Amino acid sequence: MKKVAGFLILVSLYLFIPQAFAELKIGEVPKTLTLADKLGGRLDGSPWSSTELTGKVSVIFYVDPDEKDLNNAASEALKAEGFSLEQYQSYGIINMAATWLPNFAISSSLEKKQKAYPSTIYVRDYKKALVEQWGIADDTSDVLVFDKTGKLVFKKEGQLNEQEVKTLVETVRSNLDK
Repeated sequence: MKKVAGFLILVSLYLFIPQAFAELKIGEVPKTLTLADKLGGRLDGSPWSSTELTGKVSVIFYVDPDEKDLNNAASEALKAEGFSLEQYQSYGIINMAATWLPNFAISSSLEKKQKAYPSTIYVRDYKKALVEQWGIADDTSDVLVFDKTGKLVFKKEGQLNEQEVKTLVETVRSNLDK
């Protein structure tokens, strides 16, 4: 019995510790990640790279399709600000592996979102690459803000409350001027 318990502890450590060390923290620049081919990419099939997170203030909504409406208030608040697209970019990265929904249904939904938010770049993550490589929360809606150098300046896992939406908008605004 002790051998089984010891084995289970080792397996747990092997599975969970690497992700804990990989967690992206405020003030860090994430390791470069490219979503292309079997890993995912933009709606038009072209690759997406985290190197795009420099030069502008960037907001990523990393979303489980089952939680797609969780942070609509944050999306609407950012849209209402009308930030200059020369200084600001938003990304909707969809965690395609977080749901039982078929990819074609998710893609159809994304095309509708693209019409509602035409300046947002939509990206598919087929293999939970951001979860595994950046330590982002799985099965929820994550909101990340990066300054113009690509450094993480805001992070929220799950639904933003009213105050957090205000903080999100202010974080974007204050980093536009830097």
